[in-house]
Amino acid sequence: MLRSCWSFILLLLLSTGALGGSSNSLLDVRPDGSQLVTVNSDNGSISVVDLKTRKKVVEVHVGDKPEGATWIGTSPLALVTVYRDDHVAFVDTAQGKVVHQLKVEDEPYGIVALKDGSKAYVTLEYPGKVIEIDVAARRVTRELPAGEMVRGIALSPDEKTLYVTEFYTGVLVAIDRELGKVVDRWQGHSTDNLARQVVVHPTRPKAYLAHIRSKVLVNHGAGSIFPQLSVCDLVAPRETSRRTSFGMDTFNGVYVVTNPWETALSPDGRWLYTIYAGTNDMNVCRVIDDDYREIQREGMPRRTGSNPRAIRTSPDGEEVYIYNTLDFTVTVHDQLVRKTLATITVCAPPKSPEWVRGKILFSTARYPLTSRNWIACASCHPDGHSDNRVWKNPEGLRRTPPLMGLAHTHPLHWSADRDETQDFEYTIRSQLMQGAGFLGRGLKPKQGFQATELEVKTGGKSKDLDALAIYTNSFTFTLSPHIPAPGKLSPEARRGKALFFEETVGCAKCHSGPYYTDSSLTRPYKLHDVGTGQDDPLEKMGPKYDTPTLLGVYRSAPYLHHGKAKTLLEVLTTCNKEDKHGKTSHLTREQLDDLVAFLKSLPYELPPDETPNTVKDRFVEPKRKD
Repeated sequence: MLRSCWSFILLLLLSTGALGGSSNSLLDVRPDGSQLVTVNSDNGSISVVDLKTRKKVVEVHVGDKPEGATWIGTSPLALVTVYRDDHVAFVDTAQGKVVHQLKVEDEPYGIVALKDGSKAYVTLEYPGKVIEIDVAARRVTRELPAGEMVRGIALSPDEKTLYVTEFYTGVLVAIDRELGKVVDRWQGHSTDNLARQVVVHPTRPKAYLAHIRSKVLVNHGAGSIFPQLSVCDLVAPRETSRRTSFGMDTFNGVYVVTNPWETALSPDGRWLYTIYAGTNDMNVCRVIDDDYREIQREGMPRRTGSNPRAIRTSPDGEEVYIYNTLDFTVTVHDQLVRKTLATITVCAPPKSPEWVRGKILFSTARYPLTSRNWIACASCHPDGHSDNRVWKNPEGLRRTPPLMGLAHTHPLHWSADRDETQDFEYTIRSQLMQGAGFLGRGLKPKQGFQATELEVKTGGKSKDLDALAIYTNSFTFTLSPHIPAPGKLSPEARRGKALFFEETVGCAKCHSGPYYTDSSLTRPYKLHDVGTGQDDPLEKMGPKYDTPTLLGVYRSAPYLHHGKAKTLLEVLTTCNKEDKHGKTSHLTREQLDDLVAFLKSLPYELPPDETPNTVKDRFVEPKRKD
């Protein structure tokens, strides 16, 4: 009964000319099909393309790392989420300028808008919220709870429901737009990871999520990372699962594809398109209305340009647009993507040629980074973030760290067994990636768990390996959202700061300096036994570990090298019973809460861009002349 009601409502919507529900993307097409907008994340800009002339007509700077855009009705207004600057930019594309910046909470990512342009909805990743924006009034009218670390967002065709994805779990969440609360959840597999987008079928109660599966118990290039497509039944049929997951590796026979990024549906719902950023591929699939097979592959995967991160169709479904972000082009294709009709340059390469080359290498799962196409650096470190996982590595359990501040916090790894970012040549050649690498046969082979990398000079021997280091060392911090203003602390955090630097507590003995770490390339390295080395019977290199930076620690749970502390409070209490990780057993609960408040406030001011420990292989933004 529910399924038949859904079908009737959606068919009525289509008969009155309504299009399918919109979804977040780096691309959006105007409802009349005349223009599209691209979000150029690394350039801090958006570009508007005339689809009749196949030319870029304007590029507008919007801020640091935009991640989504949506047209507002039939107007020339586009709204853009600016992830690192924490605002939504209102862009008049006819005038080619930002006409308003709406300040929002931390990490705005996905954005969609109602068809009449009255309201827009934005996912805020770190707070785990969706905000509702009154477009005419240019203000936030509601905050809706949405889940944990949310990114993807889509509207149902009748615009009554918002569907949101949790980035690190792949969970799909339904929010009743009128009630303003979560009304359903579609749980996937425990290994589901990196779900940054969702699309909803225009006539059937189905949602489609492209993501990966991170199998943390396997450290092997053909068994750790898998490409997945999940199909969620929004109105569940009888005797079937509410969520079906397809392995897009076996789906394509022996042809391996990596890092599914985004999907798109044709307006009539007949075709589903999936792009793979790690192998520069895409699938074209026929949608099957049987609640079982769901999709049928239309031939083998098509090749795309470099690092495809967005895909859209024209309103009539006759054309497909792919944003190849590291070619800086949008390619126009026929419906089944058998022919390329046009290639449109939308922006110039950002930063430096070495940085761009480094990002290409960081993002690819192809030779020489791997030999079997299963995994890329970006599979575990998406855009410098962590994958929020603890891996069973040969040396023991290891939590994936974020890469922000890496240029200033060498040596690398929890066991400080690498002194150059170029030492990841050993990772490329390991069983995890199984790549050929860049340094040929002259590289000294790794001997068990010995720090062979510290004996070998890898920097300056390969332009590609140096470029990879430049990109990897270039991730920087943004200010914590847990502060009242730049450079300011709340009263709780000020009390916590005093405790942090108190001699009897001792946090600052190891977490020192502007990056809150005593990591230094001066030998012997400063490693510390904080009482956690015996927690993992698989550990081969402990019990002493390098001190991680505390900047950005508010969003990098779980904690410690083995990830057994789920919260910062657990770091200070249940995981610090012997007071080896600072002396905290004598602190009251209020004092512990104050200390946690201070940790969550880091950084409350940005650290210096140069320290005595800063490495040379990185890209530094030139100083702006105001």
